[in-house]
Amino acid sequence: MELLGRQEVWSITYDHALGETASSFYTRIRDEAAIYGRRSAGNGRVMVPPRSFSDETLLPTEDWVKVGPGGKIEAFTMVYESFKNLPPPPYAFGYVLLDGADTALGGFFKGVDLSDPAAAAEKLKIGTRIMTKFAAERKGEMLDFWFEVDSPAR
Repeated sequence: MELLGRQEVWSITYDHALGETASSFYTRIRDEAAIYGRRSAGNGRVMVPPRSFSDETLLPTEDWVKVGPGGKIEAFTMVYESFKNLPPPPYAFGYVLLDGADTALGGFFKGVDLSDPAAAAEKLKIGTRIMTKFAAERKGEMLDFWFEVDSPAR
């Protein structure tokens, strides 16, 4: 049997309602320059981004909980090749466990020189403390915030 390959190009735009939980999450980013999670019923975990129900107990979530702005890096990658609809390279993206949260939130890292990948990887290593920063003008979207390596107190 001959195995075939082919290239497919998909360009799909979705317009959809975010629902009550996601709408509140983005509104708080826009209006308060703050990130909130939702407390899971049954086990008390704080999920960020928030969900309307627990991913473990399947019960509705309860309270809104403000998290961060500090946290620690859980995973990261550095991108040096161009991808359609993404920022021009190089850039770094990863997941951060914000203080007070039990699940990690994805976002871009800024303020790290990516010209030397080994040095950049050392600055972004797992467990590194970060601070969440917010744009002065926010629209209520994921690009309204980013993470920067936290400078130790002097």
